[in-house]
Amino acid sequence: MGGKLTAADVDRAAPGRHFDGAGLYLEVRGAESKSWIYRYTLRGEERWHGLGSVRDVSLAAARKKRDKARVQVREGLDLVAERRRIKAAHKLSNGVTFRQAAESYIQAQQDGEAWSNHKHASQWRATLASYAYPFIGHLSVQVIERADVIRVLEPIWIAKAETARRVRGRIETIFDWCIARGERTVNENPASRGPLIKGLPRQPRSQAHHEALPYSQIGAFMLDLRGREGMAALALEFTILTAARTGEVLRGKWAEIDTDRAVWSVPAEHMKGRREHRVPLSLAALTVLERARHAGQGSEFVFPNTGRGGPLSNMAMLKMMERMGRPELTTHGFRSTFRDWAAEQTAFPSEVAEAALAHAISDKTEAAYRRGDLFEKRRRLMTAWAAFCTRQAASNVASIRQTG
Repeated sequence: MGGKLTAADVDRAAPGRHFDGAGLYLEVRGAESKSWIYRYTLRGEERWHGLGSVRDVSLAAARKKRDKARVQVREGLDLVAERRRIKAAHKLSNGVTFRQAAESYIQAQQDGEAWSNHKHASQWRATLASYAYPFIGHLSVQVIERADVIRVLEPIWIAKAETARRVRGRIETIFDWCIARGERTVNENPASRGPLIKGLPRQPRSQAHHEALPYSQIGAFMLDLRGREGMAALALEFTILTAARTGEVLRGKWAEIDTDRAVWSVPAEHMKGRREHRVPLSLAALTVLERARHAGQGSEFVFPNTGRGGPLSNMAMLKMMERMGRPELTTHGFRSTFRDWAAEQTAFPSEVAEAALAHAISDKTEAAYRRGDLFEKRRRLMTAWAAFCTRQAASNVASIRQTG
C-alpha cells in the first residue's frame, strides 16, 4: 500500500505493518487481530506505542491519537515507559488495603490464640482506627511509602509521644506481616523506626529517653509483649520475669534448666560476678520455657536463632521493643523496673531483691555472714513479681505487701 491508508485498505490489509504516515502504522497479525501502533524515537532509541485495536479505534481516531502522542514525545515523555508505570500503579492500587491487612493480622492473632485476651485486639483496632486509618487505611499496602506513615505520626509525635510510638510499632508489625505473606512485594518496611524518625521532629528528652520502664506500666507492656510471636518476644518476656541480664538469657542452654524443680542454674562463666547463680522460676517463666522449647526445634540454646543456629543476637530484644513502639527502652532497664517495684511495692528486705539481681555484696563483713543465697525468699519474690507483671491495668493494682 502506498501513501495514506483508506478505510478500505484497513479492511483488506494483509498480515504485516502498513504505514499511514507520521509514525502511524496498522499492524495486522490475522483477520481478527488488527491494531494501531505509533513509532517514535526517544534519545536515539526506537519505541513502538500501541494506540488500540481497529475494532475500538477508527482510522480517523488513530490519527488524532497519533498527533497527541507526537506532542507528548516532543515534550520528552516516554510513552512506553509511562504506560508501564500506569499499569503497574493500577495493579498495585487494586491490592490489599492497609485496613484489610491490619484486620487480617489482628484476626490471625486471635484465631491462633496468640492474643487470648480480646481487650488486646480491641486496643489495636481502636488505636489504628483513630490514628492510622484516616490517612492510610484505604491505600494499598503496596503503594504506601514512608512519607505516608510520617503523615500518620506527625499530629501526635510530640503531643502524644507514647501513643505515637505505639502506633508506629503496630504499623511496622503489620507491614512485616504483609511482606512475609507476599502482599507487599516491596521489601522495605515504611514504618521502620531508623529511617522514619529522620522525617519527624525530635521529641523532648523527657519524652524520648527512658531506659527503664516505670513499674506502673509493666502490666500493659507485658500484655502487648505476650501478643507477639517469635523467639525474641519469648526471650524478652523470660528476661523480665527472671530479672536476669541479657547475656545470661541469650547464652542460656537447656542443660542449665531444671523444670521439675523450677530452677535455672546459670554457670559462673556466664555471670558478671563469675559465681554460679540459681534463679527460681515462676509458673509464668516456666510457661515461656515450654513455648520456647516447642519453637526451638531441638536447639541446645533456650532461645536460639532458628534461622541461623546458635543463640539470638544481642539486638533481637531491642528490635522487638522497637516494633512495640518503645525504642527508648533497654533490656537491662527492666532490672531497674524490678528493683524499683520491689523497693516501693513490697516488704521484701532489700538484700532479697539484691540477691535476685545477683548483685555482689560490697560490704565484706555482711558477705562473710551471708552464706546462703536466700533462694526460698527469692522464689516468693519472683512469684509476686510474675503476678504483678500479669496485671492488665497497672494503675488499678494494689501494692503488693509480702513479708520475706
